[in-house]
Amino acid sequence: MININLEGCSSFVNPAQFEEYTRKALAAFDTLASEQGAGNDFLGWKHLPSETLDPSCGKAEKGYPVPATPAGLLEECEKVKELWKAKGVDLVIVIGIGGSYLGARCAIEALSHNFSKLLAKKDNPDVVFAGNNLSEEYVAELMDLAAERNTACVVISKSGTTTEPAVVFRLVKEFIEKNYKDASERIVAVTDAARGALKTLSTQEGYKTFVVPDNVGGRFSVLTPVGLIPIALAGFNIREMLEGAREMENELSKRCGCNPAVQYAAMRNLLYSEYGKKIEIMVSYNPKFQYLAEWWKQLYGESEGKDGKGIFPASVNNTADLHSMGQFIQEGDRVMFETVVNIRKSNREVIIGSDPQNLDQLNFLAGKNVEHCNAMAQLGTRLAHIDGGVPQIEISVERINERTLGELFYFFEFACGVSAYTLGVNPFNQPGVEAYKKNMFALLDKPGYEEASKAIRERLA
Repeated sequence: MININLEGCSSFVNPAQFEEYTRKALAAFDTLASEQGAGNDFLGWKHLPSETLDPSCGKAEKGYPVPATPAGLLEECEKVKELWKAKGVDLVIVIGIGGSYLGARCAIEALSHNFSKLLAKKDNPDVVFAGNNLSEEYVAELMDLAAERNTACVVISKSGTTTEPAVVFRLVKEFIEKNYKDASERIVAVTDAARGALKTLSTQEGYKTFVVPDNVGGRFSVLTPVGLIPIALAGFNIREMLEGAREMENELSKRCGCNPAVQYAAMRNLLYSEYGKKIEIMVSYNPKFQYLAEWWKQLYGESEGKDGKGIFPASVNNTADLHSMGQFIQEGDRVMFETVVNIRKSNREVIIGSDPQNLDQLNFLAGKNVEHCNAMAQLGTRLAHIDGGVPQIEISVERINERTLGELFYFFEFACGVSAYTLGVNPFNQPGVEAYKKNMFALLDKPGYEEASKAIRERLA
């Protein structure tokens, strides 16, 4: 279970103010719990873990519709996995952008062997991600890889018309159709239940489809088929992930000041509003959590960055970044605080040996494991940064596995809702992301954007 430690903030904040912000966070908790706040039509994520693992949840008795059975979802994921295994598929291209890929990539990166793509023996296909950029070199090199491998594709888009994934899917679809007679069996679509370009195409071509729920926004969708299917195809236990999330769902449903989501929301809003801490840096000491930070940055950036408000989410991965960003964090402008995701136990053990010559002067570490050194680096950095004026929140989990990832996903989602309501913004919309799209469509001469195109070109002249 997740633990939160706020001691690293105690020397920076007034206890009475923290009590005040805890009351504010509890009021935001009530808004989220009542489902009467702004954006309340996008709260389907709140009960996903329990409803997926126990689809009825008493709903049938109350006359409510019962969602698709979890066994059905898990079995359908397994059917795709077994079908592609029988076909010898060893490369799965997952096409999506933003919330349509970050959660899955986070989980796969965290759970995989660091060097899995270089290991000779593999029980599961390599999963690669595309459609999250418009780099021509990236797309060309993706096609180079696809030509060398036995390839299948998962395309994730509610509409099917988002530019970045749509461009890449057109190319990948053409490649699969050209090279495989069973092309329609090598493409899985995760899309809207009834409408949109991708849904229409899937029906026409006979693709296996999974549904993106209407009431779950992209950045909250990792525990829907959006995240679960790629994670399952990579060989990981999505039931365990859902179990961890369900435990967290139950824990965070308790209305109290000791609720870790309430504590996190209260402290970060206090640091922001009263102490000028405008930047939150997520810190991990394990490279497997690099994409946890990328997923978290989208979740909080899109949810809180609006109406001229919001904490800017950034990240570092230590100890590597102590040798690049460490100087600024230690002595730069005091506008930041850190949220450290701590892993209490390593899944592996490597003992440092003794060297007779001791030229590197490391014999004092002989007999200790590498993770002990990592832990001491973390503790030393914590003390140094606090002394340097950087408050620290610590969120810790036992170890990296499917269950704890499920806990972290749900914790940060729920805490995001509480925190954004505390800040006074709608956590579930993102009107600002449309601005660049309108300009891009105009510059690409998309039909319907003629006037905007003319205005932009005059501006750039």
